[in-house]
Amino acid sequence: MVRLHQPESRARGALTPLCMVLAWTLLTLATACHPKAGRGEFDPRKVAFTARSSTLLDGQLYPSLILATSQAEVPELAPLSVSLVAPRDNAVLRLVIDSSALNYVTIFQEILPHRGETYTFTPSVKWKYDALKGLRQPRPLDLTLTCYINDEQVDIKNLRLNARPVNECPLSLRSPDTLVDTRWLFAAYVNEDHPYIQQILTDMVERDPSLRLSGYQNGTRNVEEQVYAVWRYALERGITYASISCTSNPSTNANVQHIRFFDEIYRSRQANCIDACVFFASILRKIGLKPVIFVEPCHAYLGYYTDKNRRDVALLETTITSWANLPELERSLNDDGTLPQEQLDKVSKYLSERQLREWHEGRLGLEGLKDAIARSLFSKAMEYDRETYNTNRQHFADSTAIGFQQLDIEQLRQRVQPIN
Repeated sequence: MVRLHQPESRARGALTPLCMVLAWTLLTLATACHPKAGRGEFDPRKVAFTARSSTLLDGQLYPSLILATSQAEVPELAPLSVSLVAPRDNAVLRLVIDSSALNYVTIFQEILPHRGETYTFTPSVKWKYDALKGLRQPRPLDLTLTCYINDEQVDIKNLRLNARPVNECPLSLRSPDTLVDTRWLFAAYVNEDHPYIQQILTDMVERDPSLRLSGYQNGTRNVEEQVYAVWRYALERGITYASISCTSNPSTNANVQHIRFFDEIYRSRQANCIDACVFFASILRKIGLKPVIFVEPCHAYLGYYTDKNRRDVALLETTITSWANLPELERSLNDDGTLPQEQLDKVSKYLSERQLREWHEGRLGLEGLKDAIARSLFSKAMEYDRETYNTNRQHFADSTAIGFQQLDIEQLRQRVQPIN
């Protein structure tokens, strides 16, 4: 066998002249395609590039705020801003935000017209919306921001934010000279598109085949019957009052509250005042009605327009569903169809003497008993907040009245999207 010996210049690891030419060409192309770094034309100290969290947000990143305003961003509530001094007239700023667990690589570019002037921007970050929707625990978020001027890398800044759970809803935000009421964000938790709602509507019609889910097409009386059907469903579901409003948010600038999503309320059968409003409003929106959430400093209750022209509004205190537990009532039924006295005592105050007599005489069955209880509670729920509404009506119409909000969900949909 004849072995061919390579010349020394062709030994393993050495470059042939052709390879050297190719390598040099690739290096030249790579250099041309990327921003130039290290030329030192612009002094980082004079450019004074800075990246900071919003003063209002105090280093916190709220996925609920980002998701809700994804179609209509609110610059004053942007989570971060950058500022720098223009080193020359008409300098081109290119800002690159590296990818992280919650965002994609983001490139932001602006012209800086006047040398020596300080410019501040709130770049629109390319967020990973699915990751934001799935965030159920707080976590740190490190962002790396690189500043280029006229394609020259000038400076790099690292910014750490505290990403909050998506259930965390800021109610108000404060800075040394500003107080912003953000309770309008409640509208983001109303989700008329949730897939569970279709089955709920099916269950409602199966319970009452005469029910017409037609929005405002069949008059005020039918509107009330549709709302009652939702009310009866919530009672049959056994939704009770449970408050879990506290969070671990360390910011002293923010007043925040944990809000359950529609499916969480459905599965857990638990809700506080705003959770229950979210649940009811989601279903009412689906069937074509126009819900309103009235927010006071320490409470929220539901309203709905009784006609499509919004002339009159009816009220509903949704937490009253917890006053009677219809599933427990049905589970406690004796084999002979009677109720233990302790169970009957829990609901007897919601029944008239005639209804109680008919129950004892066997002329009112369990379904009739539950309907009587549900309608009695429905009447109480419609009147419960009337006095406080009349007292605070002027505050709801006053945009400067901090803590009072009249949240017309249909109108808010123009700028507040559901978190789904």
